[in-house]
Amino acid sequence: VTHRRGQGSRSYCGSAGSIASPVPSASPQVLIFTLFLVPAWTCKINRCCDEQEVREAAERKLRNHFPQTPDPSPAVADTAASCPVELYQYQPPEELRQRSLSPWRYVLVTKEDHFPSTYAEAQCLCSGCIVIQEKNDGSPVVRESHDYNSVPIMQSRVFLKRERCEDGKTYHLKPVSVNVAVGCTCARVKTSS
Repeated sequence: VTHRRGQGSRSYCGSAGSIASPVPSASPQVLIFTLFLVPAWTCKINRCCDEQEVREAAERKLRNHFPQTPDPSPAVADTAASCPVELYQYQPPEELRQRSLSPWRYVLVTKEDHFPSTYAEAQCLCSGCIVIQEKNDGSPVVRESHDYNSVPIMQSRVFLKRERCEDGKTYHLKPVSVNVAVGCTCARVKTSS
């Protein structure tokens, strides 16, 4: 692991992690053994890696240092997003994303140079928000109101980005934050002041 003080950047590539300082009471054999391992670990930490090594290092780092939440089930590929007003005429579905007044679905996003390279992101289904009102007879009237906006709820997630080394053939990993839409909410329309 390479740390740059003050810059907050780190590069990763196939390491066993950082080495702790030896304990003063450690035996000489342990210290000598540790000194023999340092060059091997240092080589793995500081060098650039081929594609397979980068992939393995990324999986290890994600598993141990940047656990990922399981992705929800995405929508069927190539289906158009539409505001499901008609579903609200009857009993709403069980899932929060489908019974929200600002419903959403999940779509898969792919970034080839990131690990994980594919993740689910929320996509708002309505531009406005679903409003349910009652008629005089008590029956519901459901419509999409553009007095409100459906807006995505963003969350910053850590990904490992694969970057090319100076030799142009190998790679190193760099943690990056990516804003990912995780749901949608209803908000008042912005007005100009």
